[in-house]
Amino acid sequence: MTKQEALKYKKLLLKLREDVTGEINSIAKDNLKSQKESSGDLSGYSFHMADMASDSYDRELSFNIASEEQLVVYEIDEALKRIEDGKFGKCIECEKKVPLKRLNVIPYAKYCIQCQSKEEKNGAHPG
Repeated sequence: MTKQEALKYKKLLLKLREDVTGEINSIAKDNLKSQKESSGDLSGYSFHMADMASDSYDRELSFNIASEEQLVVYEIDEALKRIEDGKFGKCIECEKKVPLKRLNVIPYAKYCIQCQSKEEKNGAHPG
């Protein structure tokens, strides 16, 4: 991979990291607001048990989404490190070149398509 290509992916990864981090912060902010409301801090609200269960479900779902997003941030950070180490664009398993088409879709991809398929069959996290 050329330095110019690596710089292009570095910029793309930094922008993606900023977007994902913003999503995580938004989810956290919304959850804090929801918790404050459901704890009774707002007067005039009467909560039914079903409403409380729904709120609890929503918070848990948001937490799971934020956890997945945090894994993406980790993968982005690892990809940025591979750029610095000159290993970006190579499969970390077989060291073959990761196709640019794949990197354009998943810029933090660390496996070629064949090794990714093996990882998924073994139950590993995609990426």
